[in-house]
Amino acid sequence: MMDFDISPITNSWQFLARALGVTILLSVSSILLGLVIGLAVGAARTYGGRVVDSALGLYVDSMRAIPVLAVLVWVYFAFPLLIGHSLNALLAGILGLGLHLGAYVSEVIRAGLGSVRPGQMRAALALGMSPWQAIREIILPQAVIRMLPAFGSLFVIAIKDSAIASVIAVPELLRQSQIVAGQTFRPIEIYTAAMLVYFLLCYPVARGVDAIYRRLAPLGAS
Repeated sequence: MMDFDISPITNSWQFLARALGVTILLSVSSILLGLVIGLAVGAARTYGGRVVDSALGLYVDSMRAIPVLAVLVWVYFAFPLLIGHSLNALLAGILGLGLHLGAYVSEVIRAGLGSVRPGQMRAALALGMSPWQAIREIILPQAVIRMLPAFGSLFVIAIKDSAIASVIAVPELLRQSQIVAGQTFRPIEIYTAAMLVYFLLCYPVARGVDAIYRRLAPLGAS
């Protein structure tokens, strides 16, 4: 029976802890970028008219049709040739993951905004609010609550997708785990620990967003 030796993990804990920090930074940054892109695209497609909807729909459909791995490789290896500047792996990972996530976030936001009755927008405009003011103060607060379950799933997916950035040499948890496993020849311990860490990152996010939604759900009813 194979023994389970955790010494390769304890001996490399500082190396793996730095990798965990990169994973968290990569995940949080790509989520924030995806939220910014998704909010802009989702609002523009909902209220910007048919031409804007069609133009931005091309971006959304493209990102949903292309694997996130292909997006990451393109951003890291091809995009620098277009702009004439190289990108470090972490920045390329944030850009690629954020662009990909933004397409899915925009659809969640579009569905959330569309779920609020149109009469509320008309009433806000009749009271003298600008369209953006009406969205920010009347529509969005209700819609965000309805979007929470979908956001919870997207946040978890974003954390898990951060592992794909290992292919462009981002020193995140999975890539550094591969290095330790190769040096110690203890893949079972190393990869089991990596899986456990990903679970510990994702589970509180999923349950936390779900708890917030259950608390706020009555406020999103209209």
